[in-house]
Amino acid sequence: MAVSEQRIEHAQAPAWSQLQVCDAPVAHGLYFVPAMGVAARHYQPLAEAMAAQGVAMAVHEWRGLGSSQIRASRQRDWAYRELLDDLAVGWQAARQWQPQVAWSLGGHSLGGQLACVLAGLTEAPPSQLTLVASGAPYWRAFPYWWAPLLYAAYALVPAVVGACGYFPGRRLGFGGREARGVMRDWARSGRRGRYAGAGMQQDLEHALARVQAPVYGLVMAHDVFAPNASLSFLLAKMPKAPARISHLDGQALGASANHFAWMRQPAAVVDMLAPMLLDASG
Repeated sequence: MAVSEQRIEHAQAPAWSQLQVCDAPVAHGLYFVPAMGVAARHYQPLAEAMAAQGVAMAVHEWRGLGSSQIRASRQRDWAYRELLDDLAVGWQAARQWQPQVAWSLGGHSLGGQLACVLAGLTEAPPSQLTLVASGAPYWRAFPYWWAPLLYAAYALVPAVVGACGYFPGRRLGFGGREARGVMRDWARSGRRGRYAGAGMQQDLEHALARVQAPVYGLVMAHDVFAPNASLSFLLAKMPKAPARISHLDGQALGASANHFAWMRQPAAVVDMLAPMLLDASG
């Protein structure tokens, strides 16, 4: 099946999405939000494979990364509030671009977390939530040998971004060049286990509790950044949303079953996700 590509421009936000569309009509689409620090282009293999299975896929571009026209600095800052605003614009743009499609919402790592929050905030809820290698960053939801290190890292984030004016993720080996407001919101959720955005009037925990769309989560067997317990902690915040979790190991993936390797070899992930999405479209 041939696949075409369209670029959705976001007039109201410094982000865009790449939409992979099958030449044949499709019934379902997935608006997908990347992990922290990961540009949309890195999900091209996933988008192409999903489209070949009959699922249109739009990949969000984070503010400050990839094709975005701005970069985080001491003079340019933003936080979860702005990221969620951008997501809302992208979500609306995708649905307007392909209005005949039943759209699901999902993401990888932080992208999956904020996709869940958006599902509770939007007046146009998704038909399904799809989480790949995602889960809450709360330190207590991680193994005993890893949790104290995470808590220490979260505690250091405010000092790092205060000194640099932004988070130098490339130099530190985690994330990208991130805005200090984003990192403060992220680190706070990691320490306290609650989602909140600086300057936001909306209660993000209440938004999560409103979500009713079914959730499908994929856990990588050796993912230290999103183990099964962290996904379960996130799902517990959405008690009205029926959830199903599947696990993938290295044998199934044909790659290391960690947080990122599946992006380059997404066939096993697509084999799991595509049938769920197509079933959701009825």
